[in-house]
Amino acid sequence: MQHHLASRLDHISSFHVMELMKMAAELEAEGRHLIHMGIGEPDFTAPTDVIAAATAAMAEGKLQYTSALGLPALRSAISSHYRDQFGLDVPAQRIIVTAGASAALLLACAALVEAGKEVLMPDPSYPCNRHFVAAFEGRARLIPSGPAERFQLSAQMVREHWGAQTAGVLLASPSNPTGTSIPQSELREIIDIVKQRGGYTIVDEIYQGLSYEGAPFSALSLDSDVVVINSFSKYFNMTGWRLGWLVVPESIVPAVEKLAQNLFICASAVAQHAALACFTPDSLAVYAARKEEFRRRRDYLVPALRELGLDVPVTPDGAFYVYADCSRFSDDADAFAKQVLREAGVVIVPGKDFGPATAHRYVRLSYANSLENLQEAVRRLKTFLHPEKS
Repeated sequence: MQHHLASRLDHISSFHVMELMKMAAELEAEGRHLIHMGIGEPDFTAPTDVIAAATAAMAEGKLQYTSALGLPALRSAISSHYRDQFGLDVPAQRIIVTAGASAALLLACAALVEAGKEVLMPDPSYPCNRHFVAAFEGRARLIPSGPAERFQLSAQMVREHWGAQTAGVLLASPSNPTGTSIPQSELREIIDIVKQRGGYTIVDEIYQGLSYEGAPFSALSLDSDVVVINSFSKYFNMTGWRLGWLVVPESIVPAVEKLAQNLFICASAVAQHAALACFTPDSLAVYAARKEEFRRRRDYLVPALRELGLDVPVTPDGAFYVYADCSRFSDDADAFAKQVLREAGVVIVPGKDFGPATAHRYVRLSYANSLENLQEAVRRLKTFLHPEKS
């Protein structure tokens, strides 16, 4: 039987990188040893306190549905985290615990995106962000952004591209795939421009804890009306636990709660009880040490790639990604990534998924892998790119 699919699917692309991952799996099945620099996932797992809290929650039978807004204790803990880390007063009643940052973005788009309206975002950007907009029949308008803008939207770009059908902007700082952040003064100006035009600003801050230059800040410090997405996946190393949160203006909490009740019921109860232990002194010390390890890896990898001839025009200041220009070696980043996989045994991601502006020139490399493995990857890349020197 042929089923008729909704037309909105025409505006949602597949992850092209999955083809590369299938190729990698086939090579590994043949016995090849690969260095993985493609996955956007910490190589660390949850600390001891978090595992113990999950075990205790299961042993004590704390497995029932929670409020759609999340455990009150966890919402309060996140509120305290904003106070302790950023000096911000973010009331717990504005915090909604979600089934990962993906659910937070889904709820934000369900509440704010109107059919046919535009949402501005940079090209390159994480593909799911534009697909959430498309899922609610909005139109993601990708604005090409290069090294001069740190691969981010600038205030001037927002001014120039805001039109009659524009309703808001969706930003990520630090960003996937580039690891770059929007400077505080620039972000403030963007928020002001959007607010003057009656629009909304959504800021994905899931890599906020992994900021390496200067004091990290939240967009919430610039304007309390900003909608902010965050997650326990990246900084807190809980990817498979599927837990995140959303901060919204208090006036729209009832609307988002209604959506959460209907779309998700609640986030995982076990994951929520476990996440309470993310904020213990021991866990916070673990996260701080792991952040420094990510910084150490970045400080090794960026100059190493530049020495190989893979240009890194903007040093990433956050997350665990490097966005590198491979045009010295190929005018087709997708073909280049596949050749690197087959011949060098290193998994990297082409820019194809992140938008057309950088698709052919750039590849993304993740340093969410051990320093030893990163050093081996660089050795393999050197042999592949410069066989005459090997």
